[in-house]
Amino acid sequence: MDTTPIVRLQNIGMRYGPGEEILSDVSFELAAGSFHFLTGPSGAGKSTLLKLMHLAERPTRGWIRIFGKDVTTLPRSALPALRRRIGIVFQDFRLLNHLSTLENVALPLRLAGAKKKEITEHVTELLKWVGLADQINARPPTLSGGQKQRVAIARAVISRPSLLLADEPTGNVDEQSAMRILRLFEELNKIGTTVVIATHNESLVGQFSYPALRLTDGKLISCPQDAAPPARDATREIA
Repeated sequence: MDTTPIVRLQNIGMRYGPGEEILSDVSFELAAGSFHFLTGPSGAGKSTLLKLMHLAERPTRGWIRIFGKDVTTLPRSALPALRRRIGIVFQDFRLLNHLSTLENVALPLRLAGAKKKEITEHVTELLKWVGLADQINARPPTLSGGQKQRVAIARAVISRPSLLLADEPTGNVDEQSAMRILRLFEELNKIGTTVVIATHNESLVGQFSYPALRLTDGKLISCPQDAAPPARDATREIA
């Protein structure tokens, strides 16, 4: 059995320009198939940390391994193949307004070369599950904020990613819908997807028994045992 952590960060520092670091000395590793919340107040660095794990940014210092590969040194041409194994739910949805709900959710499957019949069946089934069966042909400008959120979530999970990252996925829905969304993430986790959900909603986190990584002012102040900081790798130079 492969026990290689699916995510591993060591001494990560991140800044944009000459200002102070947004993340400072962040180290942890996540086991494959685990489920974690990422908590902390607004501005704590949660979204930046998710961007690093999604390979949208490279750290200023330190290193990151995703799926056992050192992504801080990989050529950029190698990153798209890794990203296809990662589902991401953005805070601002990033839906394409000229496409229907079905077409937006189908994008990952189309990029993977799935057949049209397979795409239609899988997407339709998932949209029913998230309560959007009556919005299959609707375009994003006609949807409410909560509906857009569910479309974005469906798009992120349709290809059953190895790693799912969600940035405030329940921020635009009511409590009942929020619980439904988290149950969907739980079902994905049960079939092997590693899940990381960033949220500042501590009351919601408290309704589940999953461990939480807690950020404050860019520093990891709480790290559960199953996400413990990795031992220093003598074969890898820390920047």
